Parts: sequence; C-alpha cells; structure tokens
Amino acid sequence: MAVTAELIKTLRERTGAGMMDCKKALDASNGDIEAAIDWLREKGIAKAAKKEGRIAAEGLTAIAVKDNKASMVEVNVETDFASKNEKFQKLVIDIANTVVENGSKDLESSLKAKIDKITVEDAIVQAVSVIGEKITLRRVVTLEKTSQDVFGTYVHMGGRIGVIVTLKGVNDESVAKDVAMHIAASAPQYLSKQDVDQDYIDKETHIQLEAAKVDPKLQGKPEEALKNIVKGKVDKSLREICLSEQPFVKDPSVNVAQFVKNHGGEIVEFVRFKVGEGIEKKEDNFAEEVMNQVRK
Repeated sequence: MAVTAELIKTLRERTGAGMMDCKKALDASNGDIEAAIDWLREKGIAKAAKKEGRIAAEGLTAIAVKDNKASMVEVNVETDFASKNEKFQKLVIDIANTVVENGSKDLESSLKAKIDKITVEDAIVQAVSVIGEKITLRRVVTLEKTSQDVFGTYVHMGGRIGVIVTLKGVNDESVAKDVAMHIAASAPQYLSKQDVDQDYIDKETHIQLEAAKVDPKLQGKPEEALKNIVKGKVDKSLREICLSEQPFVKDPSVNVAQFVKNHGGEIVEFVRFKVGEGIEKKEDNFAEEVMNQVRK
C-alpha cells in the first residue's frame, strides 16, 4: 500500500511520533496503521495509541431510557455546523426514543422502526433534503436490566460522547451516573482483565519486550528481571484499559470496581460511543503540507 500524507497524519495523531518516524513506520509496515503503531512502540518511539486519537466525523449521540431498557444511537452528519442544527438534534433524539420504544438492537430493525407514521430510514431521507448533508445512522445499542439493577447514563460535550452503564445491587442512581461520567472521561475498552483477549495480552507482551531490548536504561539487566519489568508494564497497560481496574476519577485511591463495591454493588456492563471514532476525514491542506516536508 502506498504511504500517503493522510496515513502519516493519522499515525501522527494517534501516536504523537514525529513525521519522519511515522513515514518510516508506515514504509516498514506497508501502510498498515496498526502494524506501524506496533513498529513505533517496539522502537520505543511511541506509547500505546488510543482510539480517542482517530479522526472523527461529525454528528451526535443520544440516549433514551424506558423501564428496564436503555438505548443509545450515533447519527453522523458531514459538518459540525449541521450537527448544531435544531432539526438534526431533534432527529437524533427522536431516533433514540424510537429505538428504545421498539427495543431495537441493530441498525436494520432500527431503520425500519417508525417515528410517528414514517420509518426512521425515511425520516433520515427527509432530514437530508432539508439540511442538505448526508446523514447516517451509524450505531445502535440497547441494554436491558432487571428491576434490581440500575442504569447510569451520561452525555458529554453536547452529545459528542455517550455512555450507558448497568450496575447490580446499587439503588442510588447517582453512583451509576458517577461511573458513567468516569467512563466518558477515561474511555475504558474492557470491563475487566478477564474480558481482554489473550491475543491482545500476547501482542502487548511482545511489544513491551521489544521496547525493553532497546531501552538504554534496561541494558545489562538479568533476563528474569527483564521479564518482571515487562510483566509489570503489561499489567499497567491492562489497568489503563479495563474499567474495573481504572482509578476512579473522583477518588483515585480506589479503582472503579471498589467504588461500586463500597456502595454494595458490582458493574454488569457498559457501552461508550464517541462520535466518529474510527472514521477518517480527508484534509487536503494538511496532506500537501506533509508531503512537502517528506520530499525535502
């Protein structure tokens, strides 16, 4: 795959590495972003990249709760200006309410559900004709709980980030709201270490081992000591991506699981949407600037 300026820009934003290092990494990985991130980390040039760094499309998330169901949707539009349009904002809320009313759990059933007398799909088509931009229902999720559970919901930055979390054994909704706010801020990828794929752990162990080999501070360390250092780094990375293990933002002396346990409960599940994560948008001016630098 050809290494384009857009790929270089994306890699820079995700890793914080220098432009030329990003180009070398992409050249070495045949333009594969994820492999290039691993290459940079193995060389000790970049830390773990987060999904937060990906280029975002525009749009909004919205959450609706009804009885023991909570639904969240992400609706994308082309520009930030359009996302502030009152008609677009109402459409997103209407879709969320329709999804929870119907208990829809996928895009297909959500698009067929009806807002008043027309389907969600037709409502989107009508909105496109009024707003003048492409509008897409990108993601839908519906969580269900028992009567003994509690939902925590939180929408941040006017709808740029949305979170639903379910807690068991907790009667205080403010506790669930605090956990939802933590999730919005800390962007965990998994609930607990047990949920992390072994492939991820193996890959992280390999990356940390390769990075340790080129770290001047670790040269000459006994092999056993090096293994312990690598294990410690892997454990630290797992704590950073697992909700249960993350230090609670309001009280870092306890992790999130302990905070919930202190209130008599446990975390059942959570979902977090950030508008546009994983979607790339072309920015021609920056691309030209990057390529001019690369050619020097």
